[in-house]
Amino acid sequence: MNRRMLAGPLLLVLGAALAVVPATTPAAAAAPAEPYTLWYDEPAPDNNQGWETRSLPIGNGPMGATVFGGVEAERLQFNDKTLWTGGPGVSDYNFGNWETPRPGALEGIRERIWKEGGISPNDVLAALGLKSDSPRHRRFGAYQSFGDLRLAFAGLPAQVSEYRRDLDLSRALAGVSFKAGDVRYTREYFASAPAGVVVARLGADRPGRLTFTSRIAVPANRTATAAASGGRITVKGALNSNGMRYETQLQVINEGGTRTEQPDGSVTVTGADAAVLILGTGTDYADDYPTYKGADPHAALTAKVDGAAAQGYEELRAAHEADHTRLFDRVRLDLGGVLPPIPTDDLLARYGRGTPAAADRALEQLFYQYGRYLLIASSRPGSLPANLQGVWNVLEAPPWQADYHLNINVQMNYWPAEIANLAETAEPFHTYVDRLREPGRVTARQMYGTRGWVAHHASNIFGQTGAWDHPAYFFPESGAWLSQQLYDHYRFTLDKDYLTGTAYPVMKETAQFWLDFLQTDPRDGRLVAIPSRSPEIGPTTAGASMSQQILWHLFTDLREAAGLVGDEEYAAEAEKVLAKLDPGLRVGRWGQLQEWKEDIDDPKETHRHVSHLFSVHPGRQVSPRTTPELAEAAKVSLNARTDVGTGWSKAWKINFWARLLDGDRAHKLLSDQLQTSTLANLWDTHPPFQIDGNFGATSGMTEMLLQSHLGAADILPALPAAWRDGSVEGLRARGAHTVGITWKAGRLREVRLTSDKGGEVKLRNAAFAGKVRVTTAGGRPVPHRAEGDTLTLPTRQGEDYRVVVQAEVSVGVPEGPHRPGAEVPVTVTLAAIDRSTLPSTRVTLGLPQGWTAEPASARLLPVRPGESRTATFTVRVPQDATAGAHPVTSSAASGGWGAGGQARIQVG
Repeated sequence: MNRRMLAGPLLLVLGAALAVVPATTPAAAAAPAEPYTLWYDEPAPDNNQGWETRSLPIGNGPMGATVFGGVEAERLQFNDKTLWTGGPGVSDYNFGNWETPRPGALEGIRERIWKEGGISPNDVLAALGLKSDSPRHRRFGAYQSFGDLRLAFAGLPAQVSEYRRDLDLSRALAGVSFKAGDVRYTREYFASAPAGVVVARLGADRPGRLTFTSRIAVPANRTATAAASGGRITVKGALNSNGMRYETQLQVINEGGTRTEQPDGSVTVTGADAAVLILGTGTDYADDYPTYKGADPHAALTAKVDGAAAQGYEELRAAHEADHTRLFDRVRLDLGGVLPPIPTDDLLARYGRGTPAAADRALEQLFYQYGRYLLIASSRPGSLPANLQGVWNVLEAPPWQADYHLNINVQMNYWPAEIANLAETAEPFHTYVDRLREPGRVTARQMYGTRGWVAHHASNIFGQTGAWDHPAYFFPESGAWLSQQLYDHYRFTLDKDYLTGTAYPVMKETAQFWLDFLQTDPRDGRLVAIPSRSPEIGPTTAGASMSQQILWHLFTDLREAAGLVGDEEYAAEAEKVLAKLDPGLRVGRWGQLQEWKEDIDDPKETHRHVSHLFSVHPGRQVSPRTTPELAEAAKVSLNARTDVGTGWSKAWKINFWARLLDGDRAHKLLSDQLQTSTLANLWDTHPPFQIDGNFGATSGMTEMLLQSHLGAADILPALPAAWRDGSVEGLRARGAHTVGITWKAGRLREVRLTSDKGGEVKLRNAAFAGKVRVTTAGGRPVPHRAEGDTLTLPTRQGEDYRVVVQAEVSVGVPEGPHRPGAEVPVTVTLAAIDRSTLPSTRVTLGLPQGWTAEPASARLLPVRPGESRTATFTVRVPQDATAGAHPVTSSAASGGWGAGGQARIQVG
């Protein structure tokens, strides 16, 4: 956002100093436009709205921080994922379980549903749920802000120039720079996963010109003491809610000048050349049911900050960059984007509003990689999983407690982990699910009298698996959905140790719950979940579609996994259930995929949840390739819901339309999300800020380029017209494969493949019906077979392969509209785009019924590499042709291979 003049001083919240909005100069406006950098020409406003919409996030998994970039007063708000209110530290916390038995409660609800067909969710809440605490969530708790690192810079002028605040996603470095008089001031921030701390370096390009005071402020809902000694600020205390002990330490290391510790716990640096700040956090939380309490954090935190300080800034930064790029650099996406030299908020504001296509593609590339960056920053092995806000939160009472919603949101957080080549970031999610089993066994036994484990709509970091105080929050299917995602990690990695040690035990115990919970529907003898509800919408019934679809995936996966681990008993149990299970797939009276077993869907309903399409995505039960009738019904349901919705809802719809092979509609949803559900700092907004939309969009964009849920690696299955030329490297396909793709003019040119485990690989794209060259990376030919659009090739473990398309067919049609009865010249061009000469080829057209072409076919002479030949046809549009775009396809065939192209003739 460009502002020529400085605003006056602004009074800051939370006892802050004064902020200055800098002037923008031509030098700032012409700042370099790195492909993976967010940048701004002004600070974020120092208030909660500024935090949400404009601060820049950094994180190392356990810790997160946001950079505001104020000139006279900098603010670094920071978090630690273990700092929560509620939980066992509250005397009457009981994991959401009932305080006294409720004999007959479940049976009574079931009896009513069988008699009435559907009942109010409020009735289920009254029978099986809880009453709200006062204040609400007193026991459940909420994720907390740890505090603010405040830096006050004395002596800076009221006006500065050449201001820039940025976040380099590729190196995970945030920065602030500006000129005050003849001095350039710089600040650099990163959150180091290897060191477990947040690091800052403050500098000036003139010696002795850096003077500032640092202090740490914490919210009022806790006790706090602050002290400073040896350049180390220590603030510690306990939360009022639950007595959780917390501590933060900031080490200030000045280069030149003097350093003074103040009695109030602040540290002042005067006349320095530069300074390094090292910030660490800790609590006495431990992921250990039922107490969730560990040791006082002081000793471990002190050792961590001491260790980081001993390394020095350059070593800390080098280790951080090496660690981050090891993950981030695995995937490169080129959609033809070129970032213009304008701030990111201006780029976002202009997106889709007549800006050059290259600028729009650049924002899409940036948004894609931002999702990957945020997952790296908010989820690392050994930490808790990313919550509704990742690892970032500024409030004492954040929206939805910034908790773990188990009815889509935490699952969506990890959709890109596998396909976007960040599998390690899912380890906290897998561990979290595994550790829900112990409290979940108590809930299953107490509420439902079953074996196994269960969890409901949402959980915290304290093992909450029981009932809730809201009618929308009855969702015992959570465990089954979570299990599906754990097994999918195995399908991507083929890691047998993970399957036997983590995924299968969770799946088996989940199945035990459902083996006991499922009931036979007296109407048709099928097994159904009862009570059952489509999340957050409609009545409570028997066998709601989402419930049944999730359970189909659970028992289908269990049958397969049991066979892999040699558990014949549970393979047979799964087989028996699947034989009787209602699959939850029905086409209703207006052509929709039904949301309930009864045909009661409202065609005017536009709710944000589209849960009855679970089997389209993330499931694999419905696809245009395998169940075209059901896929068409899914499209009817999606169109009825419309493209409006919250940020995460739009993101899910991107994935839906990609799976339904409609790349243009998926891209339209991506555009909608960027235009209406994305904040200036590119965080997704519900509203308010909710991070799952970022992750869901990255997943959806990947699904447009590569899918593998049906057993083959489907290459460019939903490529939109807007992505005409491009390439991607490093995507992952099930079967433990890494895939790169290049395309031009909307057609596949090359696939690059590396197989982790070896074995036979199936690739799918229309180009494989034509001539292709398959070699190792070293050029050795690889035997393969083609069946229609599917190419099958053998692979060796760790070897690289190339599949290069040899021929390309394009169809040329003059711009319309053309009148009925017109004769339209149509050209078909066959190009040899690799190194092989194409033999003499017969070319034909495919036309709508009643249309004709002269000649009926044409024969092209051989085409040498790098050259092309063209056949011309005259297509007659019939007199009764309707207005609109009519498809014209071409086919070039010779000696067992063929290639095709398509265009449209506009009639009007």
